[in-house]
Order: sequence, then C-alpha cells, then structure tokens
Amino acid sequence: MVEVEQALALIKRGVEELLPEADLVEKLKSGRPLRIKAGFDPTAPDLHLGHTVLLNKLKHFQDLGHQILFLIGDFTGAIGDPSGKNVTRPPLSPEQVLQNAETYREQVGKILDPSRMEVVFNSTWMNQLGADGMIRLASRHTVARMLERDDFAKRYAGNQPIAIHEFLYPLCQGYDSVALKADVELGGTDQRFNLLMGRELQKQYGQAQQVVLMMPLLEGLDGVNKMSKSLGNYIGVSEPPNEIFGKVMSVSDELMWRYYELLSFRALDEIAGLRTEVSAGRNPRDVKVMLAQELVGRFHGAAAAAAALVDFESRFRQGGIPDDIEEVVLESAGAGIGIAQALKAAGLTATTSEALRMIDQGGVRLDGDKVSDRGLVLAAGTTAVAQVGKRKFSRLVVR
Repeated sequence: MVEVEQALALIKRGVEELLPEADLVEKLKSGRPLRIKAGFDPTAPDLHLGHTVLLNKLKHFQDLGHQILFLIGDFTGAIGDPSGKNVTRPPLSPEQVLQNAETYREQVGKILDPSRMEVVFNSTWMNQLGADGMIRLASRHTVARMLERDDFAKRYAGNQPIAIHEFLYPLCQGYDSVALKADVELGGTDQRFNLLMGRELQKQYGQAQQVVLMMPLLEGLDGVNKMSKSLGNYIGVSEPPNEIFGKVMSVSDELMWRYYELLSFRALDEIAGLRTEVSAGRNPRDVKVMLAQELVGRFHGAAAAAAALVDFESRFRQGGIPDDIEEVVLESAGAGIGIAQALKAAGLTATTSEALRMIDQGGVRLDGDKVSDRGLVLAAGTTAVAQVGKRKFSRLVVR
C-alpha cells in the first residue's frame, strides 16, 4: 500500500470537497483495500469528457489498490435523478436503461481496468427491498429535510411540481451505500445532498460512515457552462480522433489548464512546469497539442493520436492560421446564430451580404473545413475558428 501521505495527495488532486478528510486518513491507515463507490444512472448512451473527471478519480483509487464498485443505477435510473433540475424528469423504460448501461460498461474500459472493478446494478437489492422495505426506508427522512435540498426548495418556492417519487431518489442512492458497505463515494458537486444521504443512512443502519468525495463539474468548450451534449459544448469519448483533437485545440488557453488538471494523467509538478514555460514565452498551442494527443491516445490509441496531429497540422498550421487569434463571444440567448450573422458580428465581413457572397465563393472556413451551406446555424456552446479569405481569422464562441 502506498504511503498514506502520497495516496492522499493523489486522491485530493482536482477534488472540490472531501468530507471528512480525517475519516479518509483513518481508512487509508487501516491498510485494507477500501470499497470505492460511484454511481452512474444510464440516462444517456454516450460519455463525454465531463463524465471522465469522475472516472479519472476512480482510476487513481484503482491505481492505489482499492476496490472499485462501478454502480449502474438501473433501478434509480427508472426514477430519474432530479438533481439540478427545475422540472420532473421522465423515467426511462427498462429497455432504455439496460441498453444505455451496456454502452457505459464498454466505454469505461477505456479508462479503468475492467478486471479490477466490480460492476453492480442497484436493482439487485432494491427489487428485494419490496414495498414494505421502501416504506420503512422512506420513514428514515422527513419532508422538511428533503426540502432543504436546493433544487427541491427552488421548485417548491416557484410552485413547480415535485412528484413524490423524486423524494425516493436520494434515499435509494443512500441505501446503495448501505447495501455495498461503501467506504468512499464519489460524485459531482451537484450530488452533495445525495452523497451525504449515504453517510446518514449508514449511520442509522449501524455501519461505518462513508467518506464523500466531490469532483468539480467540467466546463464545456465555451468555458462557461457545464459540459453537456444538450448545449453542444462537449467532447465525446467515442468521437473520431480528429474530432477530439480539433475540439481540444479549440479551447481557450486559460481553460486548457483546467482541462490539464482534471483530465490529464501527467504529474502536477510536470503541469506546473509547463505553465512556467508558457509564462516564459512558450507557445501555449504546443502545450495544448500535448493534451490533445494524450486524450486521443487514451480513447483511440497512440497511432490514432499521431495521425490526428498530422491531420491537424496539415489543416491548420500549413493553412497559415496564426497563433494569436482574437476570440469573439457571440450572445445568442441559447438559440444559436446563423453563419452570416456570426461572420458580420465578429468583424470578419462588413455585412451579412458580403458573408453570404464569400460563402458562395468558397472563401469561408470553420476549423479548416470549407463552409458551403448559407443556412448553417452555429449552436449555442459552439467554439470554432472562422476564416474568411486568406488573412481574416477569429475564434467564435457562441453562447
């Protein structure tokens, strides 16, 4: 077992909140492999880099010799997690849950060692609980305490409906920790209430309480909103290598360091050294290339990463795109913006008519690809390098 101090330093890397740290230290000192729980409700079939923040932390625990409990919430997924939502979420059908769960299992193998983790489904114990068991579980918490949760409180104050079954979600998630006898549970900062529920229920059931470890929510390509497929600001784990590479290269120089901290497996002192080099004058694009290659290599292999670099250089560097491109934020109120309007707003053309004429003449490119569709709409969350003619460039960030 790695020395406790070294283990704690690795575990705390990038962590937003650890409750309570003293308990984790005591558990690490025991020398036994800890049971590390992380739950995934299979409500979407594909993972993006925002999900991998949590998976990366599980890998840290796995590398330290602890037991990973990869919980697929097929039972709770049928309820629908209300965390951070201002409306009731429709439950998934059993068929949708199982189909999405299988996709999760395939993709996590790109980060975690499947032979060294236990995949569990919470329907195993929740179905056995039965109606009487669920009623007894519900008796362990009050409505008043439930309404302390931020999203429930806001919906209640705003006269938005809260279905009774939504109160069951945090109770079920907490009971998962009881059933698994979890030592540590991981989740995002938006899961704070649910994670602490696990500690409370373990105490009521006479178990040692789990440590709660919360990871930050990764910003998407726009650098503002949480990475989300619905906002279009995401990088998907299963996207083609060139797509992943290009999207990583499109993030701002400032956001790059956030991605390094939460997504890279490089040592923190190495990342600090890279920051020092950039501050001293090294081109940040070179450092961003290293990150893009690391991420493509993780999901598609070293050969794909090398090929993606060659493709990027041929499309961008050989195309004469300068290193220092002005970034222009275009507000669209979430509705997106037409390509002609975007080019005008960014100052790349004087009028929308000129923008349309340049498109017709083949003089407009986005991320190196020629634009031929006059009606192209850049969705909110899009970040792309726009080029008009040979010398006009701008990095467009649509919000």
